[in-house]
Amino acid sequence: MNPRNRHAFRTTAFRTSIHSGSIGAILAGTLAAGGCSSPIQRQSEKELQQAMIRAIEVEIEHAKQNPQSRNLGTTLDLSKLEIRDDHLEQIEREFSASGYIEQLRAQSPQGDDPISSLVGDDLMGQPTKLIGLTLEQSIQTAVVNNLSVEIASFAPAISQSALTQAEAQFDWLFSASAQYQDSIIPQAGSGFGGSTTFVRNASQSADGSIGVSRQLTTGGTVSITNDINYTNVDSSFFGTPPVPNPANASNITLGITQPLLRGFGRDTNMAQIYLARNAERTSVASLKSTLIDAASETEKAYWTLVLRYKELVIRSKLLERGIKVRDDIKARRVQDARQAQVADAVARVERRRSDLLVARTNLRNASDRLKQLMNDPNLAVGSEALIVPRDDAMREAVSYSLLDAITNGVTNRPEMDIALLSIDDATIRQQVAKNQRLPKLELQAQARLLGFGDSFGDAYNDDDATRFIDDWLLGLSFEQPIGNRIGEAEYRKTRLQRMQSVVAYRQTAQGVVLDIKIALNAMVTNNALIEQSTLSRVAQGEALRALIVEKELTNAGYSVERLNLELNQQEALANAEIAEAASLINYNTAIVDLHKAMGTTLDRSRIDFIVPDANQLAPGESALDYKVEPVNAEADEQVQESDASDD
Repeated sequence: MNPRNRHAFRTTAFRTSIHSGSIGAILAGTLAAGGCSSPIQRQSEKELQQAMIRAIEVEIEHAKQNPQSRNLGTTLDLSKLEIRDDHLEQIEREFSASGYIEQLRAQSPQGDDPISSLVGDDLMGQPTKLIGLTLEQSIQTAVVNNLSVEIASFAPAISQSALTQAEAQFDWLFSASAQYQDSIIPQAGSGFGGSTTFVRNASQSADGSIGVSRQLTTGGTVSITNDINYTNVDSSFFGTPPVPNPANASNITLGITQPLLRGFGRDTNMAQIYLARNAERTSVASLKSTLIDAASETEKAYWTLVLRYKELVIRSKLLERGIKVRDDIKARRVQDARQAQVADAVARVERRRSDLLVARTNLRNASDRLKQLMNDPNLAVGSEALIVPRDDAMREAVSYSLLDAITNGVTNRPEMDIALLSIDDATIRQQVAKNQRLPKLELQAQARLLGFGDSFGDAYNDDDATRFIDDWLLGLSFEQPIGNRIGEAEYRKTRLQRMQSVVAYRQTAQGVVLDIKIALNAMVTNNALIEQSTLSRVAQGEALRALIVEKELTNAGYSVERLNLELNQQEALANAEIAEAASLINYNTAIVDLHKAMGTTLDRSRIDFIVPDANQLAPGESALDYKVEPVNAEADEQVQESDASDD
């Protein structure tokens, strides 16, 4: 991720540059993106391609009727509330979450965070240490240190090693052997005068062999071997040694074995390489998906933290206001306040105090959740430091097109690549199973060149008359199971599996479209809810402001009934403030979900996705091409300075 300021980071629109075009081009682009050299292309299986094309065409058919973009407005019309401008300014200053934060900041000592007085002590009973963090810092740290990403980053390197293993079956194989034998064999023999004696036959022999062999991509094997032999025979009695003695022999053999039906062909014999290559691409796509999830979940966790932060401030202000009204009601005991009314006011305050405690816990839990996703060594989950968000959610302008969004999702989602590779795998296995239905017909050919002499030099001498072509061997072997039930059943199974993978591809495409539409609906709805909730909050703020002014100007404002109405209005305002904050957070979360559904999260966050090979991935290194510094406490006026360094 390249460094950039928060504004640039948060105002990136998702308007795509990919417009409507042929679905065949989309599918071809997806195949090319995966580097797919598949039997789909090799065998020109048009029906399979058409089935996948139709699966996408069905999903975009309606969207193609209205391909134009739609702009979501960000304007807010407060004139319909008929509230004076000076009152609106007061409401924003005194009856909004941002106004409360500014009030807390003005009341806090220099260098303290505005909520330092609200968070209380940590689990060890010590003052809570606050650490300010921006959204960009959170995502940067998460994509480097997230444990799920780190686990997934090893998969491509592991798959690459498996691919090397599959390719190694066609490597040359060197072999060598040697042995020496010294034997003495006694046997009966004839002596003088008919006597019987024993004859001792002694001999020494040495054998050696050296050769190379290789499996061919056509399914056969070729081998070249050179066998050498040394013999020395010694008979102890009346024996006639052979000539020459000692003797040396050489034997050079060239052999070829080639299946002609079952097991023949490059596609069949390289199937394991194709499958291993697809497994590597699948692991890369899975890593990309995991990284998208990590970046998306981190941003969503950050926005949740922002919401919990605001909720804590709102609950604190609500409690503060409730205490003042409760005291006013208690003071009217001597006039018109009944005990039930006083007890009700006390109960409301205590309930608000409980809500504040819950809000404080929710903020801590949201902070710990963000810590887990970031996995920063300086900010462990076990640390009691509390993350304070430094960025606020914004209602950014968005331009979108349903057709472009679906096209982006089909093109960029890693799940689509994985589904396509699954079809490729099923097709490869079907091709292999189809070949295995054939009878086994194997050709064998062998030629031997022998040499013989009283020395090794003579055994290899071309001029020696004893060097000759010994023999040729040609042979065929045939084998076919009667009924061939195993081969037919395997072929039928792989055909069904390929059909299943095509249906799974359609299901994946539907899932992508569904994710996009859910995110778009949430984005459009929450964009509208932002305006509605803001209007509601401003109106509720005006109602409370009017009650407070009335209480200050007239005696009627001090009646118990008016004070109870003020308590009710305080709670209504707090609920409206929380609803406003939630709608803004939900809007930003919907944008995150939309980019995740379209598979454009990494581009939006400017994360470079480069996967090294197995040799480049040393222990302890990440498989991702980015390095950032871990998060440290910010030494500014908004963060407590306790063993913190500058960011």
